[in-house]
Amino acid sequence: MMNLDKMFKPDSVVVIGASNQKGKIGYIVIDNLVSDGYKGKIYPVNPKSDEIQGIKAFKNVKDIPEKADLAVMCIPAAFVNEAIKECGEMGIENMVIITAGFKEVGGKGIEMEEEMKALAKEYGISIIGPNSLGTTDSHTPLNSSFSQNMPPEGNVAFLSQSGAMMVAIIDWSLTSGIGFSKSISLGNKAGVPELELMKYLADDPETSVVICYLESITEDDDFIDSMREVSAKKPLIILKSGSSSAGAAAASSHTGALAGSDLGFETAFEQAGIIRAETMRELFDYGLGFSKAPLPKGDKIAIITNAGGGGVVTVDAIEKAGLDLVEFDDETKAKLKSVLPDESSVENPIDVIGDAPASRFEATLDIVLETDDVDSLIVMVCPTASAQPYETAEAVLEAKKGFDKPIIVVNMGGPSFEKANKLLNDNGVPSYVFPETAVDVLQAMTKYSNVLERNYNNCVDNISDVDKNKVAEIFKKVKSEGRDALLGSEAYAVAEAYGISAAPIKLATTPEEAGKLAEEMEFPVVLKIASDKILHKSDIGGVKVGIESSEDAEKTFNEIMENAKIAHPDITPDGVEVQKMMPTGQEVLVGMIRDEQFGPMIAFGMGGIYVNLIEDAAFKLAKGLTCDEVDEQIESTKVATLLKGYRGEAPCDIDEVKEAIKRVAKLSLDFPEISELDINPIFVYEKGSSALDVKITLD
Repeated sequence: MMNLDKMFKPDSVVVIGASNQKGKIGYIVIDNLVSDGYKGKIYPVNPKSDEIQGIKAFKNVKDIPEKADLAVMCIPAAFVNEAIKECGEMGIENMVIITAGFKEVGGKGIEMEEEMKALAKEYGISIIGPNSLGTTDSHTPLNSSFSQNMPPEGNVAFLSQSGAMMVAIIDWSLTSGIGFSKSISLGNKAGVPELELMKYLADDPETSVVICYLESITEDDDFIDSMREVSAKKPLIILKSGSSSAGAAAASSHTGALAGSDLGFETAFEQAGIIRAETMRELFDYGLGFSKAPLPKGDKIAIITNAGGGGVVTVDAIEKAGLDLVEFDDETKAKLKSVLPDESSVENPIDVIGDAPASRFEATLDIVLETDDVDSLIVMVCPTASAQPYETAEAVLEAKKGFDKPIIVVNMGGPSFEKANKLLNDNGVPSYVFPETAVDVLQAMTKYSNVLERNYNNCVDNISDVDKNKVAEIFKKVKSEGRDALLGSEAYAVAEAYGISAAPIKLATTPEEAGKLAEEMEFPVVLKIASDKILHKSDIGGVKVGIESSEDAEKTFNEIMENAKIAHPDITPDGVEVQKMMPTGQEVLVGMIRDEQFGPMIAFGMGGIYVNLIEDAAFKLAKGLTCDEVDEQIESTKVATLLKGYRGEAPCDIDEVKEAIKRVAKLSLDFPEISELDINPIFVYEKGSSALDVKITLD
């Protein structure tokens, strides 16, 4: 991991392109450093000036009397790389390049950015940018950006791939109650990638939560493991715009058809323990909640409100979020009755009624927080004529002392709550306007609490009883023949080599061979045309089931070949495949589609002919797949209920299903040339399973 301490806590800063002309970036950066209280040395560099804003200036970086910790680049793009060389020769190891005009403009800009990367590597310089707004560290303090404001001090680190988004958020933060430890505009990410910054921030004592706006994720073979390390230390919340390049739209398999365009990111974030925000509002609502409140230890929520309607809305939101409403015991209800008017409700939500003063909230808070069953508390205040927003806020702050439980306040109003909201946010209690927001935040915090309890026990790496060489030979043969799809017999051989239970299937090239293979397999058998070019085999009479004798197999061989010739006179089949006919079981699907960024994604769900109609499928990335995640994948589908035994039916062999998922994941990781894999259906029995149709496509 990079040491970026001096990027954010430098003893000296060089500003290349510093200016005395107001409005220029070089002027703004110097002004920000000075006016926002940077205590270190500032070295402006401008070949035409001896003094910049009252600070001695230097004609060249080489004229500076000491090795500086950080350089901020504000000169035209054409001169940047030469300046990087000069900084490298002076031993400067950290650089923020605000200058634009590189990869984002195409053409020559791409070449210059590639040269920049090479220079950074050659001189060992950590670069943020180019095309960056800059960075801030409110604790240093350091404002090496051209933002007009320094964000307030706090414990939230913000990474943004959009400079405009960062400016807007910094401005918004001045009145939102959220404070930042660091804000970092990533720009083109030519140097330090966002993943490296996340790792750094995970160990930053001034940062409690990391929030990100990203338009792309830097490719990293260890993304899952790296981000798991980060999320084990700090909440990591990402708003990812755009969509994944999973290539699902062009997929020909059932698995590909079930995969959505954004599925790669959704799956990767889930398995890495990342909390995903869907909107900018969510991103900062979550950031506020995580930065102020302790994590809940469970999912049971209590509500105190002076508005019955607000309580009902909150209950609906809790149920939708999959959280639980606490049911108070008789002792707690008795205590509540002793401090509340008769017309109040002591059920959950607790309605302290519209005329409640702050003292009534205070008495209720003490009782509820002492209840062991309560993991989180939502306090809702409507601006009735009797409401005391500021005093109620004071009561909340007093009540929370000594309790390690999240309290979220919903002040349902505007100007009348401004002072109360500031008091709460300044003292570690997040406040929001709407109850749904409070519930969404608690859902995210509860989800992260569960992330911290995860056991990342990889269940794929330890699979060793596979014949990798046999599969490599099959793939080599397929490629040498100019094919990208395996025949059924070849796919069966691959499944067999990786311990995936499947119905035996062999290729016959003559009627006699078909009869012999059928007899060896024991009747009944299925015969189907063998060709990677004929997709809908049943439609042309290319599949015959229930063959009971070798004579019948020979006769059927000829019929199938003739049907194929009539339907596709331009195609020469490879022969006819003979497959053991298996008893019917519960039909499931296990498949794989390869995401261009995150690698193989494994699908599991209901199989059979209605797979695309029912769309009962769950996906997991093969990389880093754990046993718990396989369990979750199965449990999240409707077919899981059928596998357990439905309406008196015997339960199926779920362990066999788990084994199929793990082994498909192993196969997909071992052979990156597999672009799609589809096993549908797999018949699952009380004991064991059998895959009937295995399709493998190579890239």
